[in-house]
Amino acid sequence: MRAFPPLLYLWVVKYTYTVHLQPAEDGGFVVTVPALPGCITQAETYEEALAMAEECIEGFLEALVKAGQAIPEEPAAQPLATRLTVEAPVAV
Repeated sequence: MRAFPPLLYLWVVKYTYTVHLQPAEDGGFVVTVPALPGCITQAETYEEALAMAEECIEGFLEALVKAGQAIPEEPAAQPLATRLTVEAPVAV
């Protein structure tokens, strides 16, 4: 978690955002945050992508605060979706 300068912030609020990880053409992942347009990062591994997403979101929110803009809240939680690959018998 980011260390905030003393006395600069009165309190810290926790926000939760959905992140989308897409495989990049040249390997790794591209991460976007739908509720924060323009908040985009990338990394080589899934674990690095999640860590980079957290840093990207923190920096994005900090920039909004410094600019005097409101921090967007994500709409109510949406159902999670994922892709599964399965094997099934095929008649020949």
